[in-house]
Amino acid sequence: MMSRRSALRNLAAGTAVLGTAGSSITSTVTAAPAAARKGRIRHSVSRWCYGKISLEDLCLAAKKIGIESIELLGPEEWPVVKKHGLVCAMCNGPDSIGFGFNRLEHHDKLVEGFERMIPQVAEYGFPNIICFSGNRRGMSDEQGLENCVTGLKRIASLAEKHKVTVCVELLNSKVDHKDYMCDHSAWGVELVKRVGSERCKLLYDIYHMQIMEGDIIRTIKADHAAFGHYHTGGNPGRHEIDETQELFYPAIMQAIVATGYKGFVGQEFVPARDPLTSLEQAIQICDV
Repeated sequence: MMSRRSALRNLAAGTAVLGTAGSSITSTVTAAPAAARKGRIRHSVSRWCYGKISLEDLCLAAKKIGIESIELLGPEEWPVVKKHGLVCAMCNGPDSIGFGFNRLEHHDKLVEGFERMIPQVAEYGFPNIICFSGNRRGMSDEQGLENCVTGLKRIASLAEKHKVTVCVELLNSKVDHKDYMCDHSAWGVELVKRVGSERCKLLYDIYHMQIMEGDIIRTIKADHAAFGHYHTGGNPGRHEIDETQELFYPAIMQAIVATGYKGFVGQEFVPARDPLTSLEQAIQICDV
């Protein structure tokens, strides 16, 4: 199955940086001194949204804007962010959106992959690795939940040993990821409770959960203990998080801060305008 990052890379390339030449990118990232941020939100950005900007240039831009992390990277990319004094707040894992822990026949392969990658993530000093439930394909939610618990318990002790959090992502199955199982926060929160490890949490994607259930701030207040990472995105369209869409991100960020959360918030929107300008604007909006 094609992963989200693969599926949307063409969209990112076509809309996020259309007409952006390499020279203009370079002049953008070398211009202003690094922005001072309030420090209540730790800022990150998803690499796949900026496919035509080299990782080197994106690192330079991130530092100028005041971003600490570039995320959703594989091991071959980790040395680049490390070289620039950045981290990868959410590392790619060995699974994919459609190939996850909800099927027992996947477990051995997935466990082998996570057992290989979790120590590598820890060696680089990065905090999280992403994980997916898989698609339903006719399976009941309860059976999928039981299977995911079984699989995640097999890697929980290793994650605890290395202090790396495995984050199962909540995605919408209405628009972007048809048939995905972990598509409601209640299902995900129950998964985290049943696994019972401080190193198994959810990646709460605000864009996806706005589509599936809304009530974002109430959910953050009620279930924040189960959330190990956050993603942004404007709805509809997963573009800029400004006044062009329906979510009010300053209030959402205030709610996250109020929970005492100390992790990262990853910008994961596909810019419809100049990508680095939109990225800096998004950080300003979230810098509450």
